[in-house]
Amino acid sequence: MSKKLYLSAEQLQPLSVGLGTCIATDKVAVQGLPVRFMYREQPVNQADSGWRFLSGLESDAYMENANNQGAYDVNLIANIDPSVIPHLQAAAGAAFEKASGVGDFQEAGDWEPDED
Repeated sequence: MSKKLYLSAEQLQPLSVGLGTCIATDKVAVQGLPVRFMYREQPVNQADSGWRFLSGLESDAYMENANNQGAYDVNLIANIDPSVIPHLQAAAGAAFEKASGVGDFQEAGDWEPDED
């Protein structure tokens, strides 16, 4: 099944090219909702940037369904929500959130990744 992304290839500008892929939820990549939470893990392969992007509106059940996420070029997410761009050079382990859903990202100091 192919997903219809929020932006087509023709609509993309070269905002953050060459960073590799990321994981984003469909709420961001397909529905075009702004990113409210972003974090960077150690990459799982050479193409992976380690970045993970969420709208902040995903339930636990939504996140448990792998079909609600996908691997995309970081540039797609930067085009959907350019507010992520200033943070894309942060090291693995970084996490940022928009607590109120608007405004600038703040470091999510108390966040830790789930252990599988």
